[in-house]
Amino acid sequence: MKRMSPNRTVRPVGILGGVRIPFCRNNTAYADVGNLGMSIRTLGALVERFGLHGAQLGEVALGAVLKHSSDWNLGREATLSSGLSPATPGITLQRACGTSLDTVIHIANKIALGQIDSGIGGGSDTTSDVPINVSRPLRRRLLDANMARSAGERLRAFRGFSPRELKPEFPGVGEPRTGKSMGQHCELMAQEWKIPRAEQDALAAASHHKAAAAYERGFFDALVVPFRGVTRDNILRPDTTIEKLATLKPAFDKLSGRGTLTAGNSTPLTDGASAVLLGTQEWAESRGLKVQAWLVDAQVAAVDFVHGEGLLMAPAWAVPQMLKRHGLSLQDFDFYEIHEAFAAQVLCTLRAWESESFCRDKLGLDAPLGSIDPAKLNVVGSSLAFGHPFAATGGRIIATLAKLLEERGSGRGLVSVCTAGGMGVTAILER
Repeated sequence: MKRMSPNRTVRPVGILGGVRIPFCRNNTAYADVGNLGMSIRTLGALVERFGLHGAQLGEVALGAVLKHSSDWNLGREATLSSGLSPATPGITLQRACGTSLDTVIHIANKIALGQIDSGIGGGSDTTSDVPINVSRPLRRRLLDANMARSAGERLRAFRGFSPRELKPEFPGVGEPRTGKSMGQHCELMAQEWKIPRAEQDALAAASHHKAAAAYERGFFDALVVPFRGVTRDNILRPDTTIEKLATLKPAFDKLSGRGTLTAGNSTPLTDGASAVLLGTQEWAESRGLKVQAWLVDAQVAAVDFVHGEGLLMAPAWAVPQMLKRHGLSLQDFDFYEIHEAFAAQVLCTLRAWESESFCRDKLGLDAPLGSIDPAKLNVVGSSLAFGHPFAATGGRIIATLAKLLEERGSGRGLVSVCTAGGMGVTAILER
């Protein structure tokens, strides 16, 4: 058997652009749309924007966290309704809040290895159209009845039936291994790192103000496409202030008197979708397209949150691993896009990188990574202002950062996304 050559060249991967629909609070504009409808609209808008009607791409990778069993392959189904060639393969992936960043990485890796020349990564999520299951006893009865060979057997399947079995089962909001919600876990992180309520509220207010200013100057004109009569994220509150946020009550720790996370400094439940086009420079030029930025590297990390590490702290491990590979410091970036799942999560991560003991004892470093320039952090707003459809946030961030780098003309950007399950997904973009 002939062996493959070990000298395969790794090719540069270009971010050519991205789009998303406005993100909306759950049970509002997209309450009856679902993941497939949002994915089709977003993917179709990307096809329209980049002139890809009838084009056969290497692959489309989409994802969703909350999905129905009928959403068996969103990537393929959305592709078939997008205007792309039906010969374009599609796949569906999932890594909680890091899903669409992972789909982008998935496509990028295939391009880098020469398996494909182009592809799309993205994702969608709905917290309005969530899967609701029947109880386990009722499910067992229904399955037994379906397998029954006679009317008598079908009747026997329901012997001893109790009305309590009709109570539906909703998707859980807690980590299966701890029983705590993400907000409860983040509250513990905020207390461990001594993150004051005022700092969280200040970061949240700044996110809204920066996002509103970016909309006003037209930054999102090419990134956000109207859907269902909505033209911008309906979570955005340009008039919010630190003073208004300070009036809100704790949302996750209501009894101890130490709770600092509120509805204002935490992301709300959100519906939305995003998509990002990637390709080689040669493929882009063949279609008359330009590379906005290059996806240089990515890293995934995980922490043992069950036995003491903060649930959302994994990016604090992932970033230094990337920096080491490239001989970079934390300060060698022009933009930092750190997902604002909670204001406290961002502040905990920054505090950890500044901590001598954390960097020495946890990361094995000789010195702290240090601080970053706050003027370079989430410069056009982030999840606290836009909302957080779990599987769409990574795509939003990648498209945003690529445009920022294109606007600047050169530079380097760091992406950091925390996820459920104690994981984190990070990436470096350059131009």
